[in-house]
Amino acid sequence: MLNASCVTIVSMRLQQFLARSGIASRRKAEDLIRAGRVSINDQIVEIGAVVQTGDIVRLDGERVRMPQKNVVIALHKPKGYTTTHEDEHAEKLVYELVPQHPGLHSVGRLDKDTEGLLLLTTDGHLTQLLTHPRNQVRKLYRAWCKRGRVSKEVCQQLVQGVMLGDGLAQALEAQPVKDGIKLVLAEGRKREVRRMLGKVGHPVERLVRLAVGPIELGELEVGHWRYLTQEEIKLLHSNTGSLRLRKPAQAQRQKPAAAPSKRKAQHRPEAKSPQASVRAKKGAVESSSERLSTWKRQGTTQRSPNRRPNTRTGRADKT
Repeated sequence: MLNASCVTIVSMRLQQFLARSGIASRRKAEDLIRAGRVSINDQIVEIGAVVQTGDIVRLDGERVRMPQKNVVIALHKPKGYTTTHEDEHAEKLVYELVPQHPGLHSVGRLDKDTEGLLLLTTDGHLTQLLTHPRNQVRKLYRAWCKRGRVSKEVCQQLVQGVMLGDGLAQALEAQPVKDGIKLVLAEGRKREVRRMLGKVGHPVERLVRLAVGPIELGELEVGHWRYLTQEEIKLLHSNTGSLRLRKPAQAQRQKPAAAPSKRKAQHRPEAKSPQASVRAKKGAVESSSERLSTWKRQGTTQRSPNRRPNTRTGRADKT
């Protein structure tokens, strides 16, 4: 695993090295390699070449270096901005809103009309970790729908899955909210949330992404950005699937404490003072003396169940 702050080259393809160095996209980097403009250790190379630790890469004779530190930026993407480096028809790009870093790229994409949390980084390993389907990184969305609040039945339908043109799409969680719905998804298909809600008859008016894994949008204002702390970056590396929808307030009320069992209360011994214990023992001795006197007056005796008569003496022996 690459460290969250420092870049260490172990082994990577040349086009990936050029892209992460901020020279060009991987596709354009391949064009540069085919044109014979890139060398490794002063040898012109072809597509498929691999860069190892200590190799010197040059483009048109100028050395290409990897950035010394990786950065991760959280951006509150406004509506109308395109998440791409290369789009001739795009009017506004998200990269106009953040500082320039060699190799900076978005972690996944948000549609032009979608707002909310967008992560950008120079760490290719982190990007792969957050975007690979097997890692099931949860993303939280808040949608305002034309028909208002989405019913619980429709939420259940979204969790069970709806069939789209590119296959079954499922929400991991869905919760009705004012004027719409909150959804948790772990996929990143194109316009997936909008298509899912349109399929169940709730077209989207506005869509905002509130969280990616453990990183939340919070109070970050529209168009503003911030660097993630090293603690947050480590959290992204180690805890990518922790996001859960909060239950409504009424569902969080605590149940009243169960009443103690009457049966147990009846058998619970009461604390006695030392004086009470002495009085109880004295009373027990007096009762025994009274019973013995009564038996003597009546000429009766009481034989212990553990004693049997001795045939020779007529006395009872202990067993």
